[in-house]
Amino acid sequence: MSSTDAPDAQAWFDRWVDTYDADRRVLIPCFDAFYGTAAEAAALDRSGPVRILDLGAGTGLLSGVLATALPEAELVLLDEAPAMLDRAKERLAPLGDRVATVVADLRDPMPEGPFDIVASALAIHHLDDAGKADLYQRAADVLAPGGVLVNAEQVAGPTPQLDARFKARWREHCRALGATEDTLAAADARMAIDLPASVPDQLAMLAAAGLVDVGCLFQSWRFAVIAGWKPTA
Repeated sequence: MSSTDAPDAQAWFDRWVDTYDADRRVLIPCFDAFYGTAAEAAALDRSGPVRILDLGAGTGLLSGVLATALPEAELVLLDEAPAMLDRAKERLAPLGDRVATVVADLRDPMPEGPFDIVASALAIHHLDDAGKADLYQRAADVLAPGGVLVNAEQVAGPTPQLDARFKARWREHCRALGATEDTLAAADARMAIDLPASVPDQLAMLAAAGLVDVGCLFQSWRFAVIAGWKPTA
């Protein structure tokens, strides 16, 4: 959840803080598989203390899932919306001083690495394609050797026809889960600034950033989990 060229970006995102989490289950129809796959990829072949950077962390939903999968993790949450990060600190309070927050835009310099895991959920699509590629490169730069970049993302269809079908299926799935027209209207307002890219385009960006074994680990229409690993050598 970050970042945009809209005026007063912090206020833009902070305005949703009271409804953001409550709406997730109906607005992400594949919620469990979506976040579960991200956590599984992050935790793959890892245990014990690890250092995680959550980009566009919002209310800490992804960080909470990652902390469950990696209970000894140290987490750094970055977001441009202070009220969202305040909610994240409440969510992650049991982790004490293993959680730090950084108020920053996705285009700002990265917190000091290295990190074993750089993760993001539903945030990077707020950047244009050049911004996405730049962010992936900077994220790869702060990864430790063997570290993984995981992005659980809203994606565009690879063709205009498929993109339209992605959007239509999303609305149908959300309504089937009980989403009201008001909930969908609020989601539309949030998505007005979105600039999603297709899975193939983003996998190419991860590869260009020097990551290996890049791939799409999960996809259900407009929701996908992509990942790439930093070489160990």
